[in-house]
Amino acid sequence: MTLKPSGGNGSALAWIKSSYSTGDGPDCVEVATTPDTHTILIRDSKNPDGPRLAVAPATWADFLPYAAERQ
Repeated sequence: MTLKPSGGNGSALAWIKSSYSTGDGPDCVEVATTPDTHTILIRDSKNPDGPRLAVAPATWADFLPYAAERQ
């Protein structure tokens, strides 16, 4: 997975979209870190105002290898 900046939507957060995300596919994931970097936020890029999942950086780091093997 490579990361690319998400389109500007006026958000104070710098959302990054997965390169596996497409405009018409089901895999539309964006992540951002909070300014204090104590939380990783995950959202559906097709619904930027919708719910967000918040996890600790260590939890996100533990998840990434699992997600990478599911490609």
